Amino acid sequence: MSDTAKQATGAARQQPDAAGPRKPGLVLALLAACALMIVLDSTVVYVALPQIQQSLEMSGTGLVWVVNAYALAFGGLMLLGGRAGDIVGQRRVLLVGLVIFGVASLLCGLAPSPEVLIAARALQGVGAALVAPTSLSLIPINFTDDAARNKAIGVYTGIAAAGGTLGLIIGGVLSDAASWRWVFFINVPVVALVLLLAPGAVKESQPQRGSFDVVGAVTSTGAMVALVYALVRTSTESWGDPVVLVCLAVAAVLFTVLLLAERRARQPLLPLRLFTDRVRASGFVTLLFFPAAFAGLFFFLTQYFQGVWSYSALRTGFAFVPAAILVLVAAVLTGQLVPKLGPSVVAGIGAVLTTVAMLWLTQLSADGGYATSLLGPLVLGGFGAGLIYASVTASIMSNVAPEVTGAASSVLQAVQQIGPALGLAVLVTAAGTPADPVEGMRRAFWVAAVIAALPAVLALFNRRARTS
Repeated sequence: MSDTAKQATGAARQQPDAAGPRKPGLVLALLAACALMIVLDSTVVYVALPQIQQSLEMSGTGLVWVVNAYALAFGGLMLLGGRAGDIVGQRRVLLVGLVIFGVASLLCGLAPSPEVLIAARALQGVGAALVAPTSLSLIPINFTDDAARNKAIGVYTGIAAAGGTLGLIIGGVLSDAASWRWVFFINVPVVALVLLLAPGAVKESQPQRGSFDVVGAVTSTGAMVALVYALVRTSTESWGDPVVLVCLAVAAVLFTVLLLAERRARQPLLPLRLFTDRVRASGFVTLLFFPAAFAGLFFFLTQYFQGVWSYSALRTGFAFVPAAILVLVAAVLTGQLVPKLGPSVVAGIGAVLTTVAMLWLTQLSADGGYATSLLGPLVLGGFGAGLIYASVTASIMSNVAPEVTGAASSVLQAVQQIGPALGLAVLVTAAGTPADPVEGMRRAFWVAAVIAALPAVLALFNRRARTS
């Protein structure tokens, strides 16, 4: 019996209620709300930055840290958050993370100074690092039937993937209609509602008894913080910047120590058996590189809409709505497509569609029209992204043993966190600083097309491996 089959069999045996939750709609709504809230807070703040700067008299450097403080804490503690759920209980850690996130959101909205806002954003990131991996890992625990689980994962990933665009729209509406502070206050009632309903609706995982991997916790957190900071810094500095090089070196050393330590740990923070299954390992690679390409679509088209076409921030958000809708539609459809075609085929189709979208964008020009030049790539890219995110997430989370569900979820979301930062660092370098900014965007989209094609190659490899 293969490693994947053994894990799937073990998962079925350890789940006491194969019928799933009594109120599956409510459970999925609560978990998806967690995912949406976490993703929203990664983008919703962008539109509010001008008001924040004026209200708190914040410097440009301070504004950067309003964004980066959240990203660093979120990415740095992701592995720790997921594994804590395995050991303590996924639902328990989720609720703790929600409390931290809700309190931090309230502090952000009430912040009287730049320092308080940045500190509260870091605390938000701590809460997000607990909520994100545990909310996803609770899906296979609560939805044990294959069809129901694939459908739930499709809805969850679709809502999470579409949340970035929704964040731009909500941020613009709240900032214009009320105040930038409501960008953060809006989280509080959502957190309160989930805290009220989740204990009675969401089934808890079986805690894994044993000692906590202190060495793994320290090295993984340090490595992730160093890596994320290095990638974030490349947005303003070159790859040759001494701080970037030192951070990358520190991350490499700490990751090496982590891998060596985890081989001997009795209850490792990062179980290396997660990477022994070829399909799962290629899924992690896909979720590292694909977001790297897809992030470029949003990053450069945002500049295009505002810099070339003089769109407002709110109008820019609405311009991305077709992509957001198609991400959600494709992710939901994936639950029906995966049982018929297999996750590798579905992911391959998504990769091909997204690669075509990136190639289409290499023809970008300053005098193009939205319907003729951009609607097509947004539709293709959004639909392709939904297929990839949902199918790869399902293939990773469906065949993992229950005792390492949180670890698998944290690795999955950690690579998704690193991917966009890595992609933007590479694509911004590829774009350069030409006299014509649109020419730089075209160069970046050529590179993005190459990166987006990688999941198609992996899907073909996995398909052949399974049929040979």
